[in-house]
Amino acid sequence: MDPEVLRSYVPLYKEAFILTLETGWLGIAIAFAIGIVTAFIMHFRIPVLAKIASVYVELFRNTPLLVQLFFIYFALPKIGISIPARECGAIGLGLLGGSYMAEGIRSGLDAVGTLQEESALALGMSKRQMFMYVIFPEALSISVPGIVANVIFLLKETSVFSAISLMDLMFTAKDLIGLYYDTTEALVLLVVFYIIMLLPVSLLGSIVEKKARYRTLGV
Repeated sequence: MDPEVLRSYVPLYKEAFILTLETGWLGIAIAFAIGIVTAFIMHFRIPVLAKIASVYVELFRNTPLLVQLFFIYFALPKIGISIPARECGAIGLGLLGGSYMAEGIRSGLDAVGTLQEESALALGMSKRQMFMYVIFPEALSISVPGIVANVIFLLKETSVFSAISLMDLMFTAKDLIGLYYDTTEALVLLVVFYIIMLLPVSLLGSIVEKKARYRTLGV
């Protein structure tokens, strides 16, 4: 392994790291928004919409992100809908992640006991206040472990972005290996930058999980 090669590649990986991080977190934000809305629809069994939400969850949880990205990036232009690679990556990640987030948050909503609902209504809260200040915060605390696991999963799934020619970390590694055959150096930097991206999330997630567990269970 050549240290000079490593140093020369670092700026390229920094650019790819920033692009991967920005696109990944944008996709996660979309996933979280979709997950909340879908979980609400499924939990309250809203007519028609609940069936659509169930189909969405099953469809996107049971198809690979790569297939979804190919459909968005290559198939939609055939009907006049062209989406740039970066936005395509974020949308694809958001749709995939939304299906997982929805199930996690719905489980949290289902886990909140009816006693809390009855107590909130007895205190004179409206249904909206009950949901915003009692049900949703409790459900979110219960869902934290699943949400953290999904965030880490989605950040790792960004490695698929290279398939739609997005200059992410994986694309950069494959490009350098193909051009210069510096396989060891390219892969070492790839691992290092993924650790830099994922390790803080994992550590922060553990702290948030402990706080959520204490808030919910008192332990």
